[in-house]
Amino acid sequence: MKLGLFGTDARIRRIVDAARRRGDAVSADHAAAATEGGWETLLDTGACDAVLVGVDGWNTGRGEAVRMLVQAGRTLLVSHPLELSMLWAYELDMIRRDSGARIIPDLPLRLHPFVTRLSSAIESGLAGAGGLGTVESMTLERTLADRSRDSVLRQLARDVDLIRVLAGDPARLGTIGDGQTESAWNALAVGFSGPSQVPSRWQVARGPVEQLRIVLQHAGGAIEVVLPDDPGRPATWAGSGDDTCSFDPAAAMVDVLHSDGDDSRRILPADWAAAARAVELAETVPRSLLKGRAIDLHQEEFSELGTFRGTMASLGCGLILAALLVLVIATLVGGIANEFDWQFGKRLAGAWPLLVLTVLGVFLLLQLLPTIAGVDRRHE
Repeated sequence: MKLGLFGTDARIRRIVDAARRRGDAVSADHAAAATEGGWETLLDTGACDAVLVGVDGWNTGRGEAVRMLVQAGRTLLVSHPLELSMLWAYELDMIRRDSGARIIPDLPLRLHPFVTRLSSAIESGLAGAGGLGTVESMTLERTLADRSRDSVLRQLARDVDLIRVLAGDPARLGTIGDGQTESAWNALAVGFSGPSQVPSRWQVARGPVEQLRIVLQHAGGAIEVVLPDDPGRPATWAGSGDDTCSFDPAAAMVDVLHSDGDDSRRILPADWAAAARAVELAETVPRSLLKGRAIDLHQEEFSELGTFRGTMASLGCGLILAALLVLVIATLVGGIANEFDWQFGKRLAGAWPLLVLTVLGVFLLLQLLPTIAGVDRRHE
């Protein structure tokens, strides 16, 4: 496979190394100014089979280039998150649906064998089967060397995908910390809950080794899983048959790239919709910190049809208010015209019902646009 490179970072560099070990050819970095031909050559399917997108040096120009690559229907393996912007992520998702592009976010932890095993244990506990007993809660402790705001939010945007896989999509998010101080990010704790979700808590800690420690509390005790960031260190499982496991996240993502979307695993690789949802959850955290309260999360599907309906709903409310304003002005003008026998004013005051009826008629006709364009058939 021929891979184009558009920007790098530590995670993408590991993927490049894994791809080369597999025998793939990787181009020079097209995000560099000195690259001959510029990034536009990546639009050509003959130049490469897929594009690796890194986040170092990210700017609005790079973001626009990624949009164009998605519009061209290219296959992309992207470092996650490229941008901590829910709007940008969902805009890319809408473009992807139209173009048929494949966007693979670098979210390899959900493919870890211990995550599959932990998911099975949670499901058996919730179903009342197996020896776990009732599943009570799940805690994820993430140790980081850099605990700045940007670093913590970016890591949460990756780890929250694991929470969604193991515990379900949360309906409410709450934080513990002082949103007015930068030190809140050093020990940030985020709680996720919902009527059909295992109560979960994600928190930041300082430690000599960057890793994710998952503790699943159940009626029979606890299961502790440690997933190191360093692929050279094995993951450990304790509490229900001690075990160790080696896992190379970069090699796992290269396997996903080669699978061409055909995968029979129990937990499927993350798609761009899952990545966009993860960004949305991470972007909600600063608001929760600032307000000092939990925030309800909405399960809203972003699409062209949804955007159109939202716009029409807002426009409809605006037209109703405008009609009331026209009624008041027409009544005032009619009264003045009758008092001073102002003929033009009388005609103007008498024309307002026809004007309002025409505008509302045009508004109602606009509701047929999705049906005429076939948008409703493609997205519902």
